[in-house]
Amino acid sequence: MRWLFLLLLVLNVFYYIWHQQEAPLRAKDVTPLSLYRGSQQDIRLLSEATDAAKDKGRPAQADVGCLYLGGFNRQEIAQGLGRRLSGMDVKFQELPKGGGESAGYWVRVAPESRRWLDDLQLQNLSKEFNELKHKIMPCEGVAPAE
Repeated sequence: MRWLFLLLLVLNVFYYIWHQQEAPLRAKDVTPLSLYRGSQQDIRLLSEATDAAKDKGRPAQADVGCLYLGGFNRQEIAQGLGRRLSGMDVKFQELPKGGGESAGYWVRVAPESRRWLDDLQLQNLSKEFNELKHKIMPCEGVAPAE
């Protein structure tokens, strides 16, 4: 009976170590749906938005918010991100350190430069800058604290 207990204990330790190796290294930052909606309170498919824009005779706009990169604790890292974005010909604006839930140093990417930063580019930047987070928030009403 003692040998059976020791066998089960060794198997549990092996199982624990095996699962620790498969665990993800970093949790994914998920942006809440309320930030994407803004003033619009219903959910529309992209095809519906495109059809509605065509009916009104204007091109569809998929980008409804501004892209914010950052969340760094140190300003030097945010400045390094700024240099990296300048090298990619991306227009941006450095924001002062915020308080509350958006604590840290952030960079706001100009709407016309968002097309240069697709998912692949954001993944590469997050590998280069370990603390990098990105959020899409409405542009109107967002002002840096002075």
